[in-house]
Amino acid sequence: MNLKVRLSIMNFLEFAVWGAYLTCMGRYLSNLGFGDNIGWFYSVQGFVSIFMPALIGIIADRWVQAQKMLGICHLLAGLFMMAAAWYGYSNGAETQFGPLFTLYSFSVAFFMPTIALANSVAFNGLTQAGMDTVKDFPPIRVFGTVGFILMMLFVDIMGFQDNQNQFLASGLLSIVLFGYSFTLPVCPVKKSQEKQSLSDALGLKAFSLFRQKEMAIFFIFSLLLGVCLQISNGYANVFINSFGSDPQYADTFGVQHTNILISLSQISETACILLIPFFMKRFGIKKVMLIAMFGWVFRFAFFGLGNPGSGIWLFILSMIVYGVAFDFFNISGSLFVESRTDETIRSSAQGLFMLMTNGVGASLGMIAAQTVVNNASSWQSAWYIFAAYACVIGVAFALLFKPENK
Repeated sequence: MNLKVRLSIMNFLEFAVWGAYLTCMGRYLSNLGFGDNIGWFYSVQGFVSIFMPALIGIIADRWVQAQKMLGICHLLAGLFMMAAAWYGYSNGAETQFGPLFTLYSFSVAFFMPTIALANSVAFNGLTQAGMDTVKDFPPIRVFGTVGFILMMLFVDIMGFQDNQNQFLASGLLSIVLFGYSFTLPVCPVKKSQEKQSLSDALGLKAFSLFRQKEMAIFFIFSLLLGVCLQISNGYANVFINSFGSDPQYADTFGVQHTNILISLSQISETACILLIPFFMKRFGIKKVMLIAMFGWVFRFAFFGLGNPGSGIWLFILSMIVYGVAFDFFNISGSLFVESRTDETIRSSAQGLFMLMTNGVGASLGMIAAQTVVNNASSWQSAWYIFAAYACVIGVAFALLFKPENK
């Protein structure tokens, strides 16, 4: 089978696993009475990303081929996610926070490293085949977004937004990817014959990138912008669905099919991924990331201004700019790390990028967002606070980040 097709299938499954629950889990948790604790379920993805992607990346760099680690992680993630679904099904309205949160946490602990691993597998395969990663990776990665979208639509149409079946769908897809990963191109481990220091043996050399001013600033702002990444995933569905308590909005499409409306965000991603090669080569990493940062400003502000009735067009605009905000940051950032690091630490460096964005940044972001949402006078004021934060980060980045042209 053609290499690009094989890698496209991998990306399709990788993000379909996540798409099954990421945008609608908050709604299920609210139905269980866990509305005030939604942030913990999303922040745990960040907490485990602080150490798991880096740790698994080290293993993939040194001892176990990356495509095999991808499969092993998905097997464990899938089993724990299906266990969470079974617990929710068995206990119904009596479901307790502790057991559900624990099973879910173990699942995401093994899932989060697979995003960086999937990137490493793809980059390795393309490089070994003599292809240009900047040009050839985005069209492959776009199938990940397609998988995410189709699972969002599936969960909405099947009525899984309100129950534990979203976890079951995710777990089953992880098991499928576990099997498929062993058919992917082999990623050789980087075993050096030279005597190594303890830090080198553990793969901690990736942290030495902080000694470079350019990379240090890049990773710090990756953390700061990572604060924004999961906020709308955690609260957009709950926010839009909350309009259902108002009779004038109760029967609107947005309230009745919230996940389908939100899927416009991922459809926007599809187009934006394909634009990345042009923007990266034409404008460079700084301007592309600036576009992403101010994209978050508009993403949040449009939520605050809109409603599912006459203001639905503002929600749609918010979904459209999400593609720019998310992809121009994540994909271009991953490509930047790939191009500026030595091949012996690339898996570790990708894991470090994940740590800063979906790890420390997302953790702090969701805890802060939960505090804001629980204490704000209204949903609208909460969205405006998030928009103001993104604006400040964008301005600071424009002034401080000055990458070398390569």
